[in-house]
Amino acid sequence: MGMNTKSRLASLALTAWSGMALAAWEFDFQTPATKAAQTVIDLHDLMMIIIVIIFIAVFAVMFYSVFKHRKSQGHPAAQFHDNTLVEIAWTVVPLLILVGMAWPATKALLNMRDTSQADITIKATGYQWKWGYDYLKGEGEGIRFMSLMSTPAEQIRGAAAKGGNYLLETDRHVVVPVGKKIRMLTTATDVIHSWWVPALAVKQDAIPGYVRDTWFKAEKEGIYRGQCAELCGKDHAFMPIVVEVVSAEKYSQWVGEQKKQMAAAADEGGKTYSLDELKSRGEKVYAANCGACHQANGKGLPPAFPALDGSKIATGPKADHIAIVLHGKPNTAMAAFGGQLGDGDIAAVVTYERNAWGNKAGDVVQPADIKAARK
Repeated sequence: MGMNTKSRLASLALTAWSGMALAAWEFDFQTPATKAAQTVIDLHDLMMIIIVIIFIAVFAVMFYSVFKHRKSQGHPAAQFHDNTLVEIAWTVVPLLILVGMAWPATKALLNMRDTSQADITIKATGYQWKWGYDYLKGEGEGIRFMSLMSTPAEQIRGAAAKGGNYLLETDRHVVVPVGKKIRMLTTATDVIHSWWVPALAVKQDAIPGYVRDTWFKAEKEGIYRGQCAELCGKDHAFMPIVVEVVSAEKYSQWVGEQKKQMAAAADEGGKTYSLDELKSRGEKVYAANCGACHQANGKGLPPAFPALDGSKIATGPKADHIAIVLHGKPNTAMAAFGGQLGDGDIAAVVTYERNAWGNKAGDVVQPADIKAARK
């Protein structure tokens, strides 16, 4: 083996060891951004101290007894029964310890469940595999958008170096003002998801047919990342959450921008686009919403996720194609996108699917067609 080969192997070994050494120290909680998160960390530390003390005390007595009273030292086995003092001690002492642990834990839990007097209410809806947000109360009331993972596909496939926030970045952030109590309502449309942001100390299951709630109040500005914490299907790992906490002024600016965008999207029904414009836009919409199941090449993953390339839907009547995208297909993985995407996006993705891969329908679906189909 040549010196160059040995040097490379040594370098690789050193790099691997350094990586493991660094990873070994990544065991603590995320830096807390709310009082509730700090309380959780303090409780964890308190419980660990109590547990360690009990562990040391119990095993110290056990090992001392085993060592000092072993048979080789001539100690006969003790014979005693019904020692009232000992029985009282081993009942009362653990009870006092449990009460001492339960009191602060219960107090923290009750505080975390108190969602009253919220300044802003946001509903988070879990879909396979993305999050939808509706601002229901507060300055941003009426804002609605979908938030999808924005990690490039090249990173996921290993064709490019992974970024610092790999699988934890989204195209749209949940923006909230600092110092305001935010009530989060959670639900889902398909399977159970879970809305989890560790730095904010929020984790609430999103269950189809139910509305659950939790809350947080960020004490400092910043970007806080989380993800779905429930096994929700093949792309469970691709449902990140990004909460951006900003000043009151920046939040007001953001609200104004969002409402302008929503007004512009609502006016799309009267606009007409060319085939190339729709295909270009539709390719992006498809990649963000459809590619996970039907694949980038349109071949799907049969039988669960059928191919679109050459399918009867994508090459048949436009009305049928629009209907299945709007309303989904019951008892299958095909979701209804009518409540997720605007008229322009649906028109674009339907046009793209009918004119991509081997599909050569040559027709165009305009936002007005989608608007009419919704009625």
